[in-house]
Amino acid sequence: QVQLVESGGGLVQPGGSLRLSCAASGFTVSRYGMYWVRQAPGKGLEWVSTINTGGGTFYADSVKGRFTVSRDNAKNTLYLQMNSLKSDDTAVYYCATSPGGHGRGQGTQVTVSS
Repeated sequence: QVQLVESGGGLVQPGGSLRLSCAASGFTVSRYGMYWVRQAPGKGLEWVSTINTGGGTFYADSVKGRFTVSRDNAKNTLYLQMNSLKSDDTAVYYCATSPGGHGRGQGTQVTVSS
């Protein structure tokens, strides 16, 4: 059974950092492109980042230079390191098997507020 479980969200002040994790089961993340997407209150899903099978990484302009996606093949886990957080980053974050959010988990809430 394919399952993705996100964790690591929370409340952080502007300028702070968080690291999100996405534990995968039922498939091997290194064999697929994997994606982080987010959904802000009242808005649709927004693609945030991609890591492809070769380890190449891609980012939305809104997070480029602040967020870093990575993968631990031994743990079959995806990460999103988020630095210099802004209030606009407040959203539920999901890892997924497509940029449209297919196969995403339950998500983890990130709230950036002073």
